[in-house]
Amino acid sequence: MNFLKLAYGAFQKMSKAALLTSLLFSPAMASERVDILAFGDSLTAGYGLMDHEGLVPQLTAWLKEKGHDVRIINAGVSGDTTAGGLERLEWSLTNDIDAMILELGANDMLRAIDPAVTRENIAKMLEIAKSHNIKVLLIGLTAPSNYGPEWKTDFERIWPDTSAQFGTLLMPDFFNAFAGMDLATASAFLQPDGLHPNAEGVAKVVETLGPQVEALIGQVAR
Repeated sequence: MNFLKLAYGAFQKMSKAALLTSLLFSPAMASERVDILAFGDSLTAGYGLMDHEGLVPQLTAWLKEKGHDVRIINAGVSGDTTAGGLERLEWSLTNDIDAMILELGANDMLRAIDPAVTRENIAKMLEIAKSHNIKVLLIGLTAPSNYGPEWKTDFERIWPDTSAQFGTLLMPDFFNAFAGMDLATASAFLQPDGLHPNAEGVAKVVETLGPQVEALIGQVAR
């Protein structure tokens, strides 16, 4: 009898261990890849850089080093405005997309487009993402003072306002990594045009963007 009790007890322990193993390694419990659409302009596309130096490959590498199983689709189009983005977003959000990084507005700024128009386009894109149940990280921009303080304020308010309206994650400025730098220091991280980051500049952008994308991945995994 004692032997039977011992044998039964051992069987129970083995059964519990087997159950735990099956739970830990069953397909339902395994982490799944997150597919993210990086939707933007030349800052996303990697203008002027080698393929491996752009935002998408550097950000992907950063996330994988952190242990994330992620695929980022580069949907950056150099020169694109928010109006252009709005035209192509619907067909860009294929069924495999889980989340989106939305980075548009720099070319609206360079063309001095009315901030009200840019705001409307951003809002419409966020509405489309919402209709597809896509989680969004919205990336904003800081405007220069060339167009006057009122234009600057109206432009910069677009992103925090629309982010709050649609409940997205927000990175207020693509160039957050350069905040506080003087012109001479910042220029070392820019291409000769003074507008686009070089490979080292992209790496600095990724340092601030990466944690925000980790938060986006966390929203998808819930």
